[in-house]
Amino acid sequence: MNIYDFKVKKQNGEELSLETFRGKVILVVNTATGCGFTPQYTELQEMYEELGEQGLEILDFPCNQFANQAPGEDEEIHDFCTGRYGITFPQYHKVDVNGENAIPLYKWLTSNTKFQGFNGPAKLFMTPIVKKMDPDYKNNGNIKWNFTKFLIDRDGNIVQRYEPTAKIDDIKEKIKEILSNAS
Repeated sequence: MNIYDFKVKKQNGEELSLETFRGKVILVVNTATGCGFTPQYTELQEMYEELGEQGLEILDFPCNQFANQAPGEDEEIHDFCTGRYGITFPQYHKVDVNGENAIPLYKWLTSNTKFQGFNGPAKLFMTPIVKKMDPDYKNNGNIKWNFTKFLIDRDGNIVQRYEPTAKIDDIKEKIKEILSNAS
């Protein structure tokens, strides 16, 4: 399996085959509008503006599973993100990324990756929160928080999982490497 085997719902409810993105480098991210990591939208948008024409696609899936930090309907979330952060990459229908109601794409992503650990100053406050929610958090692939990212190569395969505390510059460098090596 690879990412092209999945379909997702657009904000308007239409299904979209991820086959549409064949040959692109894809960054899949679960987002929220009321999270401490929400300002990452600025960095994601800058990266999209810089690398989009070279073949980067960002797939943004709002998710309300972490402290109810993505309230509202799809249109409200989209209006907030375009108005506040000027995003131009597509946002999809709000989804669950963990549990019984997780969309198939996220079930695949989480079953094929492991938690990478938190880093930086955020590690100090994120670890106790996540440990309380999931005592076995270190040993499963579940999404731990908003703004977890998955990098997918041009062949539809998972290259790397990045936790919300990962530096965007590190992700960007890996994307540039894949873009320059792919034909």
